Amino acid sequence: MKKALIMCAAGMSSSLMASKTTKYLNEKGYDIEVEATIAATASNLIKEAKYDLYMISPQAKMYYDKLKVLADGADRPLVMIPPQAYAPIPLGIGKLAKIVVDNIK
Repeated sequence: MKKALIMCAAGMSSSLMASKTTKYLNEKGYDIEVEATIAATASNLIKEAKYDLYMISPQAKMYYDKLKVLADGADRPLVMIPPQAYAPIPLGIGKLAKIVVDNIK
């Protein structure tokens, strides 16, 4: 199973997006799990390369540059989630799922 992590400012919206995206991907036949955490504490998770893909929510973009250095060092992709893919409605979930599938190692 592949694993992706959404990093958010507070973790509330990212938890919802993670569960809905995991469900969507599994229903489409992908063996991918999406989880969520807050960006301020994500450094160790990236350094340890615990996930195959890391994503930053739109409201946590201020962490992107710092976390990108860590992701590059761990040889893992880090992707900024665009606002239109960060809505817990079917269209947003589908867009986020595409980002996961297109970028996961």
